[in-house]
Amino acid sequence: MEVILLERVARLGQMGDVVRVKDGYARNYLLPQGKALRANESNKKRFESERGHLEARNLERRQEAEAVSGKVGGQTFVIIRQAGETGQLYGSVSARDIIEAMEAAGTSVARNQVALNHPIKTIGLHEVKVALHPEVETAVTVNVARSDDEAQRQARGEDLTMGGAENAEERPEEAQPAAESEAAPADEATTAPADADEEVATDNTPQPKKRTKREPRS
Repeated sequence: MEVILLERVARLGQMGDVVRVKDGYARNYLLPQGKALRANESNKKRFESERGHLEARNLERRQEAEAVSGKVGGQTFVIIRQAGETGQLYGSVSARDIIEAMEAAGTSVARNQVALNHPIKTIGLHEVKVALHPEVETAVTVNVARSDDEAQRQARGEDLTMGGAENAEERPEEAQPAAESEAAPADEATTAPADADEEVATDNTPQPKKRTKREPRS
């Protein structure tokens, strides 16, 4: 199906472009969301007559989105969830959960503006993109933790998953082989005199006496 875009659509085109898309994508998303019109003669004339109004509305919405982006971009929102020792959540964090956390902090965005392709299923810091406008996109950090204390520790850079804790415990041991290798020359120096003693003892071993012939008496 050919459609006329009424605003910029990622990977499709800019406002006013006529593009060909799959029928299902057009019927289920572009047309109901008011992002496009069927590209027939009637709608082409309609778009040209309303183009000035559409461009003005788009500019106003973009300016509003830029203002929100300046306030929201780079912020961190904490979500407390139960999780196992490995960091795996007993459940997941969805886009709705993120929106509720943002609203609790005084920021309001629409459900379709949170670009979360898959639910969050582990604790930690997760970067989530927020598409405030087709031409304005920002990112926020979602700090998923088991408690407020753990959220603060994660914000300082700690990895509280089981794998991260095990790696932290193993790091001091990584220096142990080096310490042992440094001690090796000292051990060799200690054993060296013993070897020398052994050589001296070998040299001092009694040697058998040679028999001399007696001359006959006259």
